[in-house]
Amino acid sequence: MSDLHDVIPAYTPPDFSIPKLANAPVAQVAPAPADGVVPANFHATSNHPEYVHLGEGRWLLAPESRMDSVLLLRGGELEVVEPRRVRAGDPVVVGRSENGEEGIFIHIHGFHAISTAMPDKFSFRNRGTRETPFSRSYDELYKVLRHDRDEGYIVWVLGPAVAFDSDSRKAMQGLIENGYCHALCAGNALAVHDLEAARFGTGLGQDIYTQSFQPLGHYNHLDIINEVRQLGGISTAIEKLRLTSGIMFACERTRVPYVLAGSIRDDGPLPEVIADTYQAQDAMRVHARKATTVIAVATQLHSIAFGNMVPSYQVQPDGRVRPVFFYIVDMTEFCADKLANRGSAQAEAILTNAQDFIVNLWNNLKLL
Repeated sequence: MSDLHDVIPAYTPPDFSIPKLANAPVAQVAPAPADGVVPANFHATSNHPEYVHLGEGRWLLAPESRMDSVLLLRGGELEVVEPRRVRAGDPVVVGRSENGEEGIFIHIHGFHAISTAMPDKFSFRNRGTRETPFSRSYDELYKVLRHDRDEGYIVWVLGPAVAFDSDSRKAMQGLIENGYCHALCAGNALAVHDLEAARFGTGLGQDIYTQSFQPLGHYNHLDIINEVRQLGGISTAIEKLRLTSGIMFACERTRVPYVLAGSIRDDGPLPEVIADTYQAQDAMRVHARKATTVIAVATQLHSIAFGNMVPSYQVQPDGRVRPVFFYIVDMTEFCADKLANRGSAQAEAILTNAQDFIVNLWNNLKLL
């Protein structure tokens, strides 16, 4: 186990003694006019730490702020709620300013060390790209995962590419079985092709090691869907078909919860896939609220969706505030840029092949 201070940066709260905050008004609320409708001038949350002023210098930190929700203030307690979940009469915090003018303060520098270096006015490589060196990112991620394996909640958001390669599939299985995954979020395809590999040794009909196409292999993923549906679900299929490897096998074996969210293009889908978008969102949010580290690999839509659910911080049981780490792993800058543009500013990109990333991670973590 890593020492907390070696891995998790300390949080510096706002200085509420400065005049603009010491003299800030009390935050105002207004009743929701109807179910699923919020009052005019409602305050929309970010994923940064957000405080509301209750009066007499008492500022209350939202326990888990996240993108595009609202704050309900009841009896000195704050709750972050999606607008669709608001009920008529709920006390919704109102105000569009963010620097205390209306008793609302968004704190964006709580985890940032103050730099004494004087950077040049011009420098190369100010933005992460595929040419960026990622050695330090890997080393920090190893430390974070070793710490959070025992004292955090690690959520993986995976695309099917991880299951298409023999080595990365084995590596992901190893990570799950050794405690480096507390929850898995994915779509139908990840589960289908992982089970296809367990049953037939293929991914979309292609051998997951040699890459050779198998006779009638394009039927394999459809056959495994049919078999799983016939048997009633993934757990039963793993038992009845005597499947002994892979990501879904590891989740079932170690009782790691998984959420499979459906999409329009799904084949089947598998029985566990949640077809209703909002039910899937609710199921994913259960894990987003617990997450201390998120690793999203080779899945743009799921990465962006999950990123919008994840706060940039978490309040620990002892009252300490720690960051929520979010790593986005992809071969292009697009997904990382999109996450940043959607408000997930803490997302750190590691731009590489997804399969290489998983194997490299496991080769380093399995040593301890």
